[in-house]
Amino acid sequence: MSSRRFAFLLLLLVLALAAVLVFSLGVGAVNIPPERVVDVLFHPQKPGLNPAEVAIVRDLRLARVLLAALVGAGLAAAGAAFQALFRNPLADPYVIGASSGAALGATLAITLGLTWNLAGFGPTPLMAFAGALLAVLTVYLIAGGGGKATVIGLLLAGAALSTVLSSAVSLLMLTREETLHEIFVWLMGGFSGRSWPHLWSGAPYLAAGIAALWLLARPLDALACGEETAQTVGLSLPRARGVVVAAASLATAAAVASGGIIGFVGLVSPHIARMLFGASHGRLIPASALTGALLTLLADDLARVLLAPMELPVGIVTSLLGGAFFLFLLKTRQQELRRGA
Repeated sequence: MSSRRFAFLLLLLVLALAAVLVFSLGVGAVNIPPERVVDVLFHPQKPGLNPAEVAIVRDLRLARVLLAALVGAGLAAAGAAFQALFRNPLADPYVIGASSGAALGATLAITLGLTWNLAGFGPTPLMAFAGALLAVLTVYLIAGGGGKATVIGLLLAGAALSTVLSSAVSLLMLTREETLHEIFVWLMGGFSGRSWPHLWSGAPYLAAGIAALWLLARPLDALACGEETAQTVGLSLPRARGVVVAAASLATAAAVASGGIIGFVGLVSPHIARMLFGASHGRLIPASALTGALLTLLADDLARVLLAPMELPVGIVTSLLGGAFFLFLLKTRQQELRRGA
């Protein structure tokens, strides 16, 4: 793909994201036309603007929409990295236990009724963040650690730890029935009630994770071509794997802590971006991040309007759409294997 074509497609994606951002700010219990959303954002002193609409857009919806876009971008960038690391198109950010660790951390915070506050951040997102990072670190150490972790070892250790942690979450839910609904809603994922403090707490980690993965584009290209190719270009496999796992886990943990369990964004987005922009990770990572932001915003919009005035968890919407896409990928993969046999 030429640089000019890449820049053109990227510009189209940015414009599409901007349009969806404006649309998302106008969707909800009170619908606001896009032109008035633009006026609220860029001309808040314009005569004739409804103060209630200004408050709804700037105080209630703007932080939620920006957080949804960042969470989608983080999951998608992490998904692209894991697919390269595992050389598996079905890999996503949850294969190495990050989601299960985050779920256990959040469940502990809710069931224990923690109320402490650290630098303005509540216990549930912080415990989820810590749980995700600890789970990934545990998987990495079990799989080999010390720079010797293998891809198969990471996959098996991730699956085993996820099973154990999911069972622990179920046990906690059964023992504390009074918090069952709160835990269930968090596990379904979503952005209801998210505001500026949630955005400020998650944004630095999400931005750092995405930026780190973009800087790792060349090692990701080498890893995606296979271990022998990576070694022939002088890449230290243990070190490269460790750095990629750390950066992708940081983005995943921050996304899960900010929005709960939102599946399949990290699986679907890199495939769409790869079809448009090719497999080079210097282009794939930013394109995946933009695509993930776009998909998550659209899923959040659907969650708000499908059964209005009731709001669905975003995780249900992404699971319905992503599950169908996953089955399509699985069927395509099987057909490719049969043709190659």
